[in-house]
Formats: sequence, C-alpha cells, structure tokens
Amino acid sequence: MLLTLEKMSRRTHRTNPHPRTSGLSGQSVAVVGAGKSGVAAARLLVVLGANVSLVDHKPETEWATRWSDVHEWGVHPFGGERFEQGLEAVDLVIVSPGVSPALAAFDAVRQRGVPIVGEVELASWFFSVPVIGVTGTNGKSTVVSLLGKLLQECGSTPFVGGNLGIPLTEAALAVHQHECMGPEEPAPFHEIVAELSSFQLETIDGFHPHVAVLLNITPDHLDRHPSFDDYARAKANIFRNQTAGDFAVLNADEAPVRHVRDSLQGQLIEFSVFKEVPNGVWVAGETIVSRWNGQQDELMPVRDIPLPGNHNVSNVLAALAVGMVRGCSRDSMRRAVRSFQGLPHVCEVVRERRGVTFINDSKGTNVDATLKAIASLRQPFVIILGGKEKGASEFGRLKDALESGVKHCIVLGESADTIARAIEGAGAISRVSSLAEGVTLAADLATPGDAVLFSPACASFDMFRDYRDRGQQFRDLVNVLTD
Repeated sequence: MLLTLEKMSRRTHRTNPHPRTSGLSGQSVAVVGAGKSGVAAARLLVVLGANVSLVDHKPETEWATRWSDVHEWGVHPFGGERFEQGLEAVDLVIVSPGVSPALAAFDAVRQRGVPIVGEVELASWFFSVPVIGVTGTNGKSTVVSLLGKLLQECGSTPFVGGNLGIPLTEAALAVHQHECMGPEEPAPFHEIVAELSSFQLETIDGFHPHVAVLLNITPDHLDRHPSFDDYARAKANIFRNQTAGDFAVLNADEAPVRHVRDSLQGQLIEFSVFKEVPNGVWVAGETIVSRWNGQQDELMPVRDIPLPGNHNVSNVLAALAVGMVRGCSRDSMRRAVRSFQGLPHVCEVVRERRGVTFINDSKGTNVDATLKAIASLRQPFVIILGGKEKGASEFGRLKDALESGVKHCIVLGESADTIARAIEGAGAISRVSSLAEGVTLAADLATPGDAVLFSPACASFDMFRDYRDRGQQFRDLVNVLTD
C-alpha cells in the first residue's frame, strides 16, 4: 500500500499530541543518501517497523562498512550501480539533504505515484512540541546555538540540531521512544530548535514551524539550485505551512528577506541593527530595545555582546526576538547572550603569535560570510581564500572589502585562479598548492598588530572532508608554528 502525500500531510502539526506512526510499519522505504542524516532516518524507520533500503551513488565498499550498524538493523544497502535497484518496489522515498530531488532516477519513482520527501519532513511527523526553525545563507548555526543556550537559561529543555549537526530524525526517534515508555515519563525536550538549509527546505511537504526565522539570503549553493530565485524560494519555504497562530521572524535590514512579507500567514516579528521596527527587536543607539504586545523594553547594552561585527549583533537580535516570542525573561536572555562565546570555525581566534592574531573562519563557505568576517576586523590582515566554488560565487564582491585593509591575499584550491582574477588590484596575491604552504606564507608576511584570516569563501570538498576538517587542519598548522 502506497503512503500518499495526503495521508502524510495530515500527520504534520505544530503540536500534534497523537502522532500516527503505525502507517509506516511494514512499508518498504528507500532512504537515499548514506550520510549522517540518511543513517539516522534509516534507524528511525527500522524502529517503526519499516522495511528499509539505504541507497547511495557511492559504491557500498565506500560507506557500508563505515555504517556497520546498518547491517545489524536489517537495512538493505544499495550502492553504486545498484542505486536504481534500491528504488524499486518501494512505498516511500526519503531524501537526505545532500541529494538533489531533481535526480533523473526519481522520475520513475514519481511516475509510480511514490511520495518523495526529505529527512526533515519525516522527522516532523513525530513532533508534538513547538518547532523553531532557523534558515538563512549565513548565521544559522550561531543563532541556533545561541537559541539553545537562551532557552536553557529560561528553564526549557530544547533539542538543538538539524543542519547544525544532529539530524532531526534523532529527535523524532527520542519522541517515539518516550511515547512507548508511557506518559508518566518526562518528555525528552520541550521544543525543537532546528537549523534548516535550502536543501532541507526544498523537500518539505507539511513541515510546520511554530516560529520560523529568516536571517538573510545571498547567492549560495548555485551549483545545486538552478538560479538565485530558486534558492531564495527554497529558503522562503520555511513559512509555507504557517498559520495565523505562528510567528515569522524576519531581518528588516535585508531587502531579499523583506520581499517575503506579503506572503506570510504567521505574525510578523522583525529585527534590525539600523532602524526601529513596529514589532520586534532593534538597536537604538547603544541599547537593544524590544517591542512586543505594545510593551517596549530595554533588553541590554550592545557592548555586552561578546562576538565581533554587526553581523553578530544581527544574529543576537534574531535570537532575542525568538526568546521574546517564547516568553523568556529579560534577565535570562541577558545571561545567555553575555556568556555565549560563538562557534568553532566561525571567526574563531586560534592563537596570537608574535603579535599576530590567527583567525579560523573555515565555516565561511560563501562570499557573503567572508565579507562579514572581513568587516569584523579592526586591523590590517593577510587573508587565505579558496576551495571549491559553489556555482557563480561572485568573488568580485570581495575586491572593495579587501582594498581597505588587506596586506596580502593567498589563494588555493580549485577556485584559486578564478578568485585571483576577480580580486586583482586589491593587493598582492600569491597562489599556494596546500593549506600548509598558505599558513606558512601568511605567518611570514604578517607583522605584529596584523591578523591572519582564514575565510575561504568556498566549499571545502576539493581538498578536505568538510569545513570542520578544513578548520581543524588550519588550527593544527597554526598551533605548530614556532614561537
């Protein structure tokens, strides 16, 4: 029996006290993508009694042994040439975020009337607590992490995950296991705080965040999305299923974000670094001010934000706006913000050596993120750029920002020549063949009072496993430099 989209959409509610999961028992489900999200989805489905296949374009020898538990669960692996075989005779297909739903292999699946949804959509069928969803090109991880800390400070127990690291299907599994134990057991968490990428949002159907946050939209992932407009529409999907009882939190300083106002069904809450907003949080002089239900309040001085740059002020405002909606007290929000030290690989100071500050911004995987990192600097700098370009990355946007303070640009990776041409004239440029060579050269070029900024403006996959691997290698290389 096919599990239809109509049946699935009725399962998805902001607060659904009786999630209907029995329909998956005995169903044949293919999970496409053998990464962390795919494996978490497969585990959840096995627990629910589904017959699960894990399907990936990579040969099974490259991933099946890495996920040895998959065999023990009874999951059937289909890799490499057997990819399409794994999609045959299934009732439902779950797509991992890293897999495009536009794959030609899915055409035959759709022709059979088989639903294809994402891992986030699957997880959402099981949520009986409010969901706070956060998306945007940059700042998602910072805002979601700060929200987790803020809500904890307010006495809540949130689940924090999604694109940030812990798949949402792990939260769904925890909900299911809790319900199996009985209502007398304490709930595993009071709300879901989810970082959501465009890849995750393009495969939702009924996913329904009670609070949806859109931070910014700038060109990114254009190697996956056909155009910037398609990318922006995927981001705006976060509001698609909201109703009048929900909240849409928007960055009033970003024109592409403001464009979604007219299509919103939820109540509008805004935040701004530069201007007062009718309902929300903004900066007035040196003070962060809120207005909610007609009540205006001074929340905290801007100087209490420990992270540098206007972009981080904006990130904090977004988190405060959500905290305000969720009923957090002013004092608890202040404590959370003041103690928040940021994330690894995001403008992270690795060390100071011979008067030079080395900054790891490996999570700067697009031009906009790197522009924000540059804007946060107050000293001359040497910058290391390059990696795998994500479509039309507009590296030329870096040129004006670099001219104001850069002493030397070091480029590496697949995009080195493209970046060098785009920023020509902004300062001296050197090409290197490895990150190790780049760090050594940067250390030689920088003088006391300078910074060395590693903010690639590119994806990492040409030379590294992911941005975390890239950032850790940068840390290691900096830490072994002799004093």
